[in-house]
Amino acid sequence: MASPTKINFKIYQGSTFQETLRWESALKVYAPITNISKAAPMVVTAASHGVPQGWRVKVTGALGMKEANMTDPVIATSVTDNTITFNSVNALNYTTYTGGGVLEYNQPVDLAGFTARMQIRARLEDTAVIKELTTENGLIAINNTTKTITLNISATDTASFSFQTAVYSLELVNGAVVTPFANGTMTLVREVTR
Repeated sequence: MASPTKINFKIYQGSTFQETLRWESALKVYAPITNISKAAPMVVTAASHGVPQGWRVKVTGALGMKEANMTDPVIATSVTDNTITFNSVNALNYTTYTGGGVLEYNQPVDLAGFTARMQIRARLEDTAVIKELTTENGLIAINNTTKTITLNISATDTASFSFQTAVYSLELVNGAVVTPFANGTMTLVREVTR
């Protein structure tokens, strides 16, 4: 059984709450790099790389432009079939790329056939549900093209919340298989402007 990821959220009372999550498998993918731009933002060329936009990816083994090699993944802010833009990386003063290297990332889980459900409660042992989000009620959206799971709570709903801290768990369901995906706390930041 998979262990859920612990993610703690802040909800701003009276504001729309929207969080987008991604499910990375343990399988690593390595896409050969053919070019890295000496520009801001940095653009990496790797034919048919398969990285979805917003995915965590890193450059390793690049020659010449060694500054582009990453120890931690960076978010792919713009993606075409053959290029990835890293808006957070300014490569203007990097040395010139001379060859080699790969884009390294965890393969996205195929979300086809999945539904999702999430409940928020004041405490784990409470029977009362503060808010329930599901794919069926439209408060969770699963997009298999972008490999995203998006949680949505309206500003009207968050305005009605009165807890200080609550707990939640998010499960993904595919047929009879239920996968605990994430859990943690939700802290309510009180609204001043109302």
